[in-house]
Amino acid sequence: MSFFSIAIDRIQPSPTLAVTRRALELKAAGHDVIGLGAGEPDFDTPDFVKEAAIAAIRAGQTKYTAVDGTPELKDAIRAKFLRDNGLTYGADQITVNSGGKHTIFNAMIATLDPGDEVVIPAPYWVSYPDIVLLAGATPVIVPCGSEAAYKMTPEQLDAAITPKTKWLIFNSPSNPTGAAYTKAELRAIADVLVRHPHVWILADDMYEHIVYDDFEFATLAEVEPALYERTLTVNGASKAYAMTGWRIGFAGGPAPLIKAIAKIQSQSTSNPCSISMAATVAALNGDQSFLIERNAAFKVRRDLVVAGLNAIPGLHCPTPEGAFYVYPDCAGLIGRKTPEGKTLTDDEAVTAYFLDTEGVAVVQGAAFGGSPAFRISYATSDALLTEACKRIARAVDRLV
Repeated sequence: MSFFSIAIDRIQPSPTLAVTRRALELKAAGHDVIGLGAGEPDFDTPDFVKEAAIAAIRAGQTKYTAVDGTPELKDAIRAKFLRDNGLTYGADQITVNSGGKHTIFNAMIATLDPGDEVVIPAPYWVSYPDIVLLAGATPVIVPCGSEAAYKMTPEQLDAAITPKTKWLIFNSPSNPTGAAYTKAELRAIADVLVRHPHVWILADDMYEHIVYDDFEFATLAEVEPALYERTLTVNGASKAYAMTGWRIGFAGGPAPLIKAIAKIQSQSTSNPCSISMAATVAALNGDQSFLIERNAAFKVRRDLVVAGLNAIPGLHCPTPEGAFYVYPDCAGLIGRKTPEGKTLTDDEAVTAYFLDTEGVAVVQGAAFGGSPAFRISYATSDALLTEACKRIARAVDRLV
């Protein structure tokens, strides 16, 4: 009898966290490493949000709260969904969790059984398939290459849906590619989903507020109201508000699903951090103008990295509409040899070569189900991004 469960063997540790850990280890050992693996804004949490947290501590808001969120935060989330997305929810349709990953985990554990299928466009955020696998269901991966700007077509979605399909997990703007779907593209996806009423939708909108070039964000339940009753719209404080460590995710959806998520949470983590929830109330209700300034900085970085990578022979980097990632196709490097005579057989070998020879830590495309490519997080300084592109160019120039 094995001590460990069968479920634990179905999943892998997060590759993005592994790359970040390796970069930190090399830095600690004295190596000059530029870490571009972490999906975390380098901006600080806004001061008014910090002050709200401090005030909550001083006011003694340090006790247990309702399992799935305080009434104050649920009200702020309801106001956010109405203001930003035109979606109306009651308090019993809101769940608050310890990060967006926790929200998704709860939803999948609450609804999936062996034999169920979940459609996931690739490249995907690394945790989607593993959460589905942990729940005992089967991820159905839909490959979306750089030639399609990393977006799933309606025809691909329609072909992937079977009678066993329970969910579509849909992320726009995307981690890892930054690709975002226009309203017209969402309309076409929604038309397919309307024809398949047994399929539920998990819309991961975590990067909603990080978009560029006058791109207009929309979410599926907003574009097609007929999907409202079977859509869980997921968001959180981590990315837009630079609150990754505060660990607050949330979602709006049908009351029976929200109740089931609360049941799961009541027997696992119980309530999210009370102080983090007080801070998130301030973040959602406060002045949002700082988002414009931060997006402008992200856009400069995006353009810098896209231009730098596209100037390197063998790389092709689409220009993303949102988030703070680029996802260059590196097919032109596969099969080439390092100065030591080692053949780059896949994108994992490419990223290892960049790290070992030039100290640039990026994440291989295989981690996201989209190869050969790699992900760069440009949530760091212009100077470091410029230097990273120079180092990658130097590494590629030495290949034969």
